[in-house]
Amino acid sequence: MGLLDSEPGSVLNAMSTAFNDTMEFYRWTWTIADKRVENWPLMQSPWPTLSISTLYLLFVWLGPKWMKDREPFQMRLVLIIYNFGMVLLNLFIFRELFMGSYNAGYSYICQSVDYSNNVNEVRIAAALWWYFVSKGVEYLDTVFFILRKKNNQVSFLHVYHHCTMFTLWWIGIKWVAGGQDVFRGTDEFFHPRDHVLLLWADCIRPLDPEISVVEAIPYHVATVVQFHVTIGHTALSLYTDCPFPKWMHWALIAYAISFIFLFLNFYTRTYTEPKQSKAGKTALNGISANGVNKSEKQLVLENGKPQKNGKPKGE
Repeated sequence: MGLLDSEPGSVLNAMSTAFNDTMEFYRWTWTIADKRVENWPLMQSPWPTLSISTLYLLFVWLGPKWMKDREPFQMRLVLIIYNFGMVLLNLFIFRELFMGSYNAGYSYICQSVDYSNNVNEVRIAAALWWYFVSKGVEYLDTVFFILRKKNNQVSFLHVYHHCTMFTLWWIGIKWVAGGQDVFRGTDEFFHPRDHVLLLWADCIRPLDPEISVVEAIPYHVATVVQFHVTIGHTALSLYTDCPFPKWMHWALIAYAISFIFLFLNFYTRTYTEPKQSKAGKTALNGISANGVNKSEKQLVLENGKPQKNGKPKGE
């Protein structure tokens, strides 16, 4: 009986100890944070970033419900301005990272973080901060999809990538704004969907800024290639015992692997399973049994005659 009486107290003591240890660890992490960025916007606390990400997830959940009985917004001019602005922002980030790392004599194989106020190091840290901010701005990609009722573009993979990039990069800027992270920032210049190359293509080809399910294949594949390159570069840093925080290396590898697995699942469900379904099972409005939207042009090709709203014209 005495043992049973002591169990609640033991549990409470264990919980209290765990909480105190967690808070002690949290306070310790702030003592090793980058002092150069502590007074920069959004960097004093994680709560603004977490709040923005929470609002984003709420919009992903509630936005389609709000748009359900509304006409899609026509946002061609907004998309052109937005895309052109993102082109300029990404070019600026790439230039600042490249020039700062070049002037500082960076090694792109192994580079530790210099927390000094050297003008080149501060320039690099500032460029990485802008990169972090750009990930928050890119939440608008999802917002525009939902407002235009392109909900088939808002996959779990899409939301996971956008939400985690903005949230996790706050950690990167707070503790490791430089060194090997420069490679991540310059690598993003070649990102095929959300960054400079395709954004520029959207600006000069604004007739239909939407990327269809089929058109998205090369962009997703290129993104996976990018993550494989990131894993290889990070693994090389670990192998050579590069003096860069090991926890950041392992976290980056884990994140890249999670994205690759999610992409493989997305690819299988979107491109492989539909081919295995029975031919001719097309529901109203061009939505097949597997839930993949089909354009009017695709229906014409499949059925050999013009279609409208999933039915032959005239019916």
